[in-house]
Amino acid sequence: MTDSLRTAHTYELSSAALAGIRAMLDAAFDGDFGDEDWDHGLGGVHAYVEDEHGVAAHGSVIMRRVGHAGRSYRIGYVEAVAVRADRRRQGLGGRVMAALEEVVDGAYAFGALSASDEGAELYRARGWQLWNGRVEAYGPDGVAHLPDEEDSTYLRPSRGRPLPTADAGALLFDWRDGDVL
Repeated sequence: MTDSLRTAHTYELSSAALAGIRAMLDAAFDGDFGDEDWDHGLGGVHAYVEDEHGVAAHGSVIMRRVGHAGRSYRIGYVEAVAVRADRRRQGLGGRVMAALEEVVDGAYAFGALSASDEGAELYRARGWQLWNGRVEAYGPDGVAHLPDEEDSTYLRPSRGRPLPTADAGALLFDWRDGDVL
């Protein structure tokens, strides 16, 4: 069996496919991938690579709302990107990201993600840009500043559309349980 890249919306995936994706993510994140992290990656388009051992790589893009400079944007937020340990450094992460970027380009104002130190190199190499401004979220008690996200939030322009600029104000993400970004 050769590697096959598949894309599907969450509703199109069988429970067995979802279980396989979740198991790979649990292993790839060394047990640091919880139920809230899983929930954040559902409800959008998944891109994943399968090989003879199951799911080898995965990522998803979901819709989120981001406020900036008095405007609300519908953006593609990338979640749950991982490659199985035995398949790392073989280009699978790039294949998954290429498929997700197609979705961002076709459906959203721009892309956003929060990168780990290990993942940042992949995103920068693909044209994702570190956001150099303030990051906030609409929280249950009002706007909450998220200073820990200000050195790991990356944006990607969608089909030549301009990105927000830090001098025009903070990025204000929609709230969600668990890690907001």
